[in-house]
Amino acid sequence: MNIVMFYHSLVSDWNHGNAHFLRGIAMEFIKRGHHLEIYEPQNGWSVSNLIATQGGEPLREFQARFPLLRSRTYAIDTFDLDRALDDVDLVLVHEWNDPALVRRIGKHRAKTGGAYHLFFHDTHHRAVTAPEQMRKYDLSHYDGVLAYGDLLRDVYWHCGWTWRAWTWREAADTNVFRASRNCHFDGDLVWIGNWGDDERTAELREFLIEPVKALRLRAKVFGVRYPQHALEMLRDAGISYGGWLPNYRVPDVFARFRLTLHVPRRPYVDLLPGIPTIRPFEALACSIPLVCSPWNDSEKLFEPGRDFLIAKNSGEMKRHLRALLSDKKMAHDLSEHGLQTIRARHTCAHRVDELMSILAEVDG
Repeated sequence: MNIVMFYHSLVSDWNHGNAHFLRGIAMEFIKRGHHLEIYEPQNGWSVSNLIATQGGEPLREFQARFPLLRSRTYAIDTFDLDRALDDVDLVLVHEWNDPALVRRIGKHRAKTGGAYHLFFHDTHHRAVTAPEQMRKYDLSHYDGVLAYGDLLRDVYWHCGWTWRAWTWREAADTNVFRASRNCHFDGDLVWIGNWGDDERTAELREFLIEPVKALRLRAKVFGVRYPQHALEMLRDAGISYGGWLPNYRVPDVFARFRLTLHVPRRPYVDLLPGIPTIRPFEALACSIPLVCSPWNDSEKLFEPGRDFLIAKNSGEMKRHLRALLSDKKMAHDLSEHGLQTIRARHTCAHRVDELMSILAEVDG
């Protein structure tokens, strides 16, 4: 197939957690022999912030790490869609795109009489936290929506934003995220995540900062958008701050620590339960023991208690951390079960298979 993807950014993962899955899907298509073109806007916010804070070296490193992945940049006012979408079979439009571009692509598809399959791909919580933004997307000429959770899929139906929607969850790119454990560790605990817009400040204090301080663990945090008060809380707890970490280096970091945490943002816990985001997939694929703050795996993706542990409060988090750090067999059994769960049903290869089934359903 000839496939075109419209991403916010392929080359930058600065505050762009979806980059892992988007890159993994692209690589899986390429491995299967499909022809792929990826477009991203000139001066998008992720790549602009990456260059402003890190310089140009991360972009050069990305190309060295992913030689088969390339993207073309465009200016929305002068973008030649006729050329970009000539003789294509499948078009995926990620939700972090300008509504004007989304509308233009839909109109182009209508003009061609449905010559290609066209899907809108949503991997965020804005449908429930900022519905006024999502109403701006005209999806009337799309085949439907690929939503990364059942509840998110249902929102599109109930709001009348699309006439068809499917659940298409994120998954681990196991070409990059693989099991590799060091014999000697740099520390006890690592947490990888962006601070963001105060969506989990209380949770990070309860499930990360307080337990680490109480147990006097050797811990490190990576991510961006940490305000001064957050950095002060980390320092007070004795937690090192590593700043921005390229997504493809995460496996190397996991290999140097004994365990990690998943602390989901509040919208995913309260409004979209069942959507874990990419972080648990990453951790389990790397076979690092994982402890989560409370979230409801309502879609039965994992086996809580066997793939990872869930701590209901700070006290339980401390008990889980003590147990995993003192009981090597317990830690090994947990991480091994989680790894096998990823390999059995949560890789990018599985998701491409699922997308092929969706295409067959549309054609049927």
